[in-house]
Amino acid sequence: MTALALILAGIAGLFHVLFFKLESLDWRKPATWKTFGLTSQADAETTAPLAYNQGFYNLFLAIGAFTGIGLVAFDDTHDTIGWTLIVFACACMLGASLVLISTGRSYARAASIQGVPSLLAVAAALVAAT
Repeated sequence: MTALALILAGIAGLFHVLFFKLESLDWRKPATWKTFGLTSQADAETTAPLAYNQGFYNLFLAIGAFTGIGLVAFDDTHDTIGWTLIVFACACMLGASLVLISTGRSYARAASIQGVPSLLAVAAALVAAT
C-alpha cells in the first residue's frame, strides 16, 4: 500500500506542477486561457495576477507532496513527517477540488482531474501509514 500511496501522491503532485505552469507561466497564451474558460486576451490580462498567485499555491502543494514522498521513500527516521506532509498536501488539493466543483457543474471535469488522485492518495496514505 505504501508504493501505491506514493505513486498516487506523485501523480497528484505532477498535476499541480502542470497547473503551476499553466497558471503562472502560460496564462497569457490563448490556448491556456481558453482552457480555463476565458473569452478574450483582455480577460487573460486582467486575471493574470490572480492566476499567477494561484499557480504558486499549486506549486507549493506539489513541493509538499514530493517532500513527503521523499521522506517516506528514502528516510526511515522521518516517516511520520513524510506521511503528514503527503496527507496534508493532498488533502489541501482535494479541498481545492471541492471548492472548484462548488462553483458550478461546468467545473466537474477539472475538479475530478484535481481531486480524484488527491483523494486516492489521502486514502492510500492513511492506510499505509497505520
